[in-house]
Amino acid sequence: MGLRNIGIVYKKELTEALRDRRTLITTLVVPLLMIPVLMVGFGGAMSAVIGNAKKEKPKVMIIGGGDSPAVVNGLKNSPKIEIVPSTSDWKDKVVAKEVRAAVEIPAGFEARVGKAPTDAVKIYTYGGEIKSELAAGNVEEYLKSYRDEVITERLTANHLPAELLKPFEVKTQNIAPPAKVAGALLGGVIAYLLIFMCLNGGMHPAIDLTAGEKERGTMETILSSPVSRTHLVIGKFLLVLTASLVTALLLIISLGTTFGVAQRFKVFGEGGADTPSLTIGPLAIASVFIMAIPLAVLFSAILITIAVFAKTHKEAQSYIMPMMFLVIIPAMSAMLPGVELTLKLAIVPLLNMSLLCKQLVTGEYHWNYIALIFISTSVYAAGALFLAVKMFQRCGSGPRSLRSIRNSACRRGRRLEKSSSG
Repeated sequence: MGLRNIGIVYKKELTEALRDRRTLITTLVVPLLMIPVLMVGFGGAMSAVIGNAKKEKPKVMIIGGGDSPAVVNGLKNSPKIEIVPSTSDWKDKVVAKEVRAAVEIPAGFEARVGKAPTDAVKIYTYGGEIKSELAAGNVEEYLKSYRDEVITERLTANHLPAELLKPFEVKTQNIAPPAKVAGALLGGVIAYLLIFMCLNGGMHPAIDLTAGEKERGTMETILSSPVSRTHLVIGKFLLVLTASLVTALLLIISLGTTFGVAQRFKVFGEGGADTPSLTIGPLAIASVFIMAIPLAVLFSAILITIAVFAKTHKEAQSYIMPMMFLVIIPAMSAMLPGVELTLKLAIVPLLNMSLLCKQLVTGEYHWNYIALIFISTSVYAAGALFLAVKMFQRCGSGPRSLRSIRNSACRRGRRLEKSSSG
């Protein structure tokens, strides 16, 4: 009987949810379109911006250098930069982006270089501005080549081989598979998106099934039905859980498809042996989705518990909004360098799931951590669901309790009978 009542409530809420355009958009449309727009659209736009910046010949201003003609002429003849006349307000021009960088050459630099200590050549840039950083890189590249030329000339003058400049070379070679490299780079982003979309997918159904029912005046009718509060809240909870899991599944599928298409058409690069393989295998998809189940249960129960306090849809949103900010902090932790999953972090809600998803995407399966995280998250989810049931049991326990609603309905029925008989 209990399962039948839960099924009736679930079917009723599912039918109404499928008619809600807002729920369908957040559950189905957003997770499918968000990843292609972010990864391909934004990634392609960034690649185009960086490519155009590299093709541009940045303007650079030389400060000083009157007694260092070789260095100045070398900078003027560099094909990667354009030297413009120096002015007294060069700092303002760099900040205003009229000039991308300024090079200050100390007095007597060329005469002392390689013979006596000299002051450093300073490159002034607009920090964080990509074109300014590229201009500084081009200037620094020329100055390094000039430094090597000076050293080579000094060695030749002393009848020493130029190889002394570089007695040996150091090469760094990646030995990790490209899929693991890509997983390490993207695992934190995937974990963040998964946690955020699990929460976002269940938010609107949870609000609509609680505060929305109150706002429409249908909550009392539902509470006066013969279905117990426990069965009622479980039926509503299962609907929110379904929306959250569908959102998570569509997000993972969209990620795998988008990365596969991007790799196939070389959206993020020209390819090659060392190019990370931006693909998510079926095993990784299944693993991430299975671990997302207790996370979705936790979010669904918490959302219902918070939303049941509100009387209107807008009020429920104001209650849930702080929760979204609290979720973002641990969700972004997986993107921080050096943060690894440990035994202590494995019991921290959300942070454990974020770090675990990063490992699963890279193909690492530490079963002790997986079991601990699954069990701990399930315990947190069970506690949140228990609290949600208690809140629904208290809902309407005041003057408009279940018994008062039924007595009021009976009194209205007797009045109608008397009026009709009279």
